[in-house]
Amino acid sequence: MLKVYGSSMCEDTVACIAKLNEEKIAYEFIDITKELPNLKAFLIIRDKSPLYDSIRENGGIGIPCIEKEDGSYTLDWESIF
Repeated sequence: MLKVYGSSMCEDTVACIAKLNEEKIAYEFIDITKELPNLKAFLIIRDKSPLYDSIRENGGIGIPCIEKEDGSYTLDWESIF
């Protein structure tokens, strides 16, 4: 099952969730702005993944972040469809 790390305040996250629902794709939504443990889980990914190197350098956040079923991550949520 996909895991979607994002925020209900983020336009891209909302669009991603809407598309997942439309396509009837199972996912777990982890709202990083709702609960501190969710934010901490996201920050571990963001701090350690090379996927975030340029985002960290530019002061970005990098959501939504999709954890695929194989354990890899992508920031290109449209590529999962």
